[in-house]
Amino acid sequence: MKLIIGNKAYSSWSLRGWLACKQSGLAFEEVVVPLYDEEWDKRREGDEFAPSSGKVPILWDGDAVVWDSLAIVEYLSDKVGRERFWPEDEAARAMARSMAAEMHSSFAALRRKHSMNIRQIFAPKRPDDDVIADLSRIMELWAQARARFGGDGDFLFGEFGAADIMFAPVCTRIVTYSLPTPRFAAAYVMAVLSHPFMQDWIAGAQAEDWVLEQFEQPAA
Repeated sequence: MKLIIGNKAYSSWSLRGWLACKQSGLAFEEVVVPLYDEEWDKRREGDEFAPSSGKVPILWDGDAVVWDSLAIVEYLSDKVGRERFWPEDEAARAMARSMAAEMHSSFAALRRKHSMNIRQIFAPKRPDDDVIADLSRIMELWAQARARFGGDGDFLFGEFGAADIMFAPVCTRIVTYSLPTPRFAAAYVMAVLSHPFMQDWIAGAQAEDWVLEQFEQPAA
């Protein structure tokens, strides 16, 4: 398998696809493509990018191609067994799938106003009301998952899985922008960022030479 991703410092969707590949346990080649460099537009016109219209991440597995992070999660779940990604309990699995899908389609204000930048930590500043609303909903989801299905584990449904993969970039944003979180959420954020897969990704982001100035400013 070959996974094409963007800059590790900035590309939140690439992070999700990459975590999914790591979680699968399958071997894969990682190809990092600098976002918005001089070759970006030309590169997006190539055959490898064609199925996704130039977006990352893209997973190639022989002749099969999968783009979109949640689709990559589901594709790999089919290959290796859903127990690697989703809870065994039916009610827990239903909630985990719903949370992953909501993360996939929602929280536009948080995404737009607080872009992922793993290499920065900005001074605390009160978020805009629409960002606060997004964070409140995320905290509600996290609290419900932890209370109902977290058990003695450190993650949303006990063991690290697809729901944690989908919310991992939120955890990095909370740290980068010093966003306010309740105590239970701070512990969860630390658990996600301390996971060996996340530590590998963060190390890769720190080692990158590329700097995109549009992502190097605190939230307006």
